[in-house]
Amino acid sequence: MTQNDYDTFVDMLQAVADLYGKRLTEFSIGIYWGALKQVDLAVFREAMNRHVTNPDNGQFMPKPADLIRMMAGSSQDKALQAWHKVDKAVRQVGTYSSVVFDDPLIHRVLHEMGGWISLGTKTEDEWPFVAKEFENRYKAFASRQELPEYLPVLVGIIEAENRKEGHRVEPPMLVGDANVAMAVMMSGTNKPALGMKQMAVGEANRIMQLVHKRDEKTNPMEQAA
Repeated sequence: MTQNDYDTFVDMLQAVADLYGKRLTEFSIGIYWGALKQVDLAVFREAMNRHVTNPDNGQFMPKPADLIRMMAGSSQDKALQAWHKVDKAVRQVGTYSSVVFDDPLIHRVLHEMGGWISLGTKTEDEWPFVAKEFENRYKAFASRQELPEYLPVLVGIIEAENRKEGHRVEPPMLVGDANVAMAVMMSGTNKPALGMKQMAVGEANRIMQLVHKRDEKTNPMEQAA
C-alpha cells in the first residue's frame, strides 16, 4: 500500500473493529499500518473478509499477525498479489515498455495468455475476465509448487518494433524488488515453452508404414473383411 491508501485502510480497519465492539486508537492503528503496509490494499481487504467469516477465529478482532498469516499462506493470496503487480504495471508503465517482474510465474502466465503487449489491447470491460484468467493460471502453478521455464523479459511494443528494424533495444523496466527482478531475468530462457519441429517426409512415411503394419497384425478380422 501507499500513503494514498492510508485513509481507506483506516476506514476498513475501523469498520471491522466496530463489528467486534472495539474502537481503535491512533497508536494501535499505527501498529497495524506498520505491520501491513507492505501488502496491497486489495489483499488486506480479502484477508479481513476471510477473517470475519472464519468460524474458528472470526469471533475475535484480528491482530496484525493473524492477517499476515492469512495473507501469506494460500495460492489464492499469491495469485492476487501477483495480479495487482501486473495491473499496476499496465496502468503506470504501459505495454509500450518491456518489463521484468520480481516473480517468474508472472512471466510464464502472461506468456501463456498471449504476452505483455496483448494486455494493452484489453478494454476495461474485459479487464475483470483477464484478471480471473491470470489468477486461475497462476494458482494452478502455485498450488503445484511448480516453477516452469519462463521468458527473461516480457517484450513491449517499442522493443518489438526495434528488434524488427534492427535498432538498439532499450533496457526493460524492473517491477517490484529490482534485485529480485534482475535475478528473474538472469534465470529466464528464450526457448519456446512448447517445442515444435517439422518432421522430414521420409521419417514421417516410415513411421506411418510401421503404424499400418502394426494395425494389420492387431486387427486381422478387419483386414479379412
